[in-house]
Amino acid sequence: MDGHQLWLSQCEKIGFSPSAKRYEEGTRTSQDAADQLGCEVSHIAKSIVFEGEDGAIVVITSGSNRVDRKRKVKRILGFKPGMANPEYVLRSTGYAIGGVPPFGHTSPTTILMDEDLMQYDVVWGAGGTPQTVFPITPEQLRVLSGATVGDVKQ
Repeated sequence: MDGHQLWLSQCEKIGFSPSAKRYEEGTRTSQDAADQLGCEVSHIAKSIVFEGEDGAIVVITSGSNRVDRKRKVKRILGFKPGMANPEYVLRSTGYAIGGVPPFGHTSPTTILMDEDLMQYDVVWGAGGTPQTVFPITPEQLRVLSGATVGDVKQ
């Protein structure tokens, strides 16, 4: 089962039916996704994975932002999360880097969401592979992911 099929099965468990799009050219980076979709890079909801004390920390941030884990994420969590390598990301979320979705992970994760995403009508997240993306409203993303919304950007 590829990452997209895995993610679809996780979505089914929570009653979410995404309208995913597949791009053979790839949507690995936020800029790649924005180029494929014809939208601003800030409308991409990229998932950045860090190592936490009790599992992975997934920060859903705007594609135009960088995450400030040393100050802002530390302030929210109470500790500075570590950098995650590709093996940790796959083991902790079930998905490879470039396709990590904002929710539907195979292990428990703590999820933070960039407050900047809340200003858009629709944002686009990865759908389990570097070729798949899906649209979602920021509020629905917050609810489905169980994210804590805050200022996480540099």
